[in-house]
Amino acid sequence: MSFAADYLAQLEAFAARGPLPRVRALHLPPNKRPEDDRGIFCAMELEDGSIGLSYVLLDDTLERLRQGSDGFGLCGADTLAVARRYVSDRGIWKTLGFAAANALSRCLFDRAGFRPDCNTDSIGQVNPQAGEHIGMIGYFSPLLGRITRSGARLTIVELRADLVGEHDGFRVTLDAEDLCDCNKVISTSTLLLNDTLEHMIECCSKARWFAMVGPSAGCLPDALFARGVTLVGGSWVNDSDGFTAALRSGASLGEHSSKFALTVVSYPGFDALLARAAERSGTRAGLA
Repeated sequence: MSFAADYLAQLEAFAARGPLPRVRALHLPPNKRPEDDRGIFCAMELEDGSIGLSYVLLDDTLERLRQGSDGFGLCGADTLAVARRYVSDRGIWKTLGFAAANALSRCLFDRAGFRPDCNTDSIGQVNPQAGEHIGMIGYFSPLLGRITRSGARLTIVELRADLVGEHDGFRVTLDAEDLCDCNKVISTSTLLLNDTLEHMIECCSKARWFAMVGPSAGCLPDALFARGVTLVGGSWVNDSDGFTAALRSGASLGEHSSKFALTVVSYPGFDALLARAAERSGTRAGLA
């Protein structure tokens, strides 16, 4: 099955354990800001305050989301039903479905009392060394200097033809096959929306480290680890009200969120999270 199908199957199993919070609201950034991370994600907020993020700059996604003046009727919607559209739909509903799925992941983390480790390493613990060949999927301009200064060779795979060519210390290509001999790879989480995840991982089969990072990488990581991803790094919302207000206004999100990292070693696994959530729910019921 695809990553999306595997991910949804986990959420279906979570839903089978008891009622899930419904959708409270969809939050959109104020303006399209291609060079500003504050304007490239939407947030799905659930009734329990759980937040799920999804990238909105693929094709005309953000423009079409802005046309939904009633929030696409999401207020009060069944969150799992929306999440299913991540698998069954394309375009804006795939984006909204992914945000809903990520919000349910956060709901499970909270119910299980699980908080991922904080991550202060912007390049996903890739730790580039001289002589290594580092692959980058997506053009992360703020991260280039740290990699090129290490003496490692850097190859970037992009969708934008205008970036292709040899640059100072790195090369940009449209061909994912150019990653085939990379030792380590850092990737945008956009792969989870544009249906290129499996192909990209296959092209990076020789890499001993594959880090997927980005605010929308707030999904359950089991199916990613099973496919060879070694680190998942996303954004952990610490203050849902402050975060959504900042997102809508275009203010900095950093005051209301922090970065996290999950690896196979640090992550307890989906089954353990379900068990923890059930145990904590039983404890709370006993105290009521």
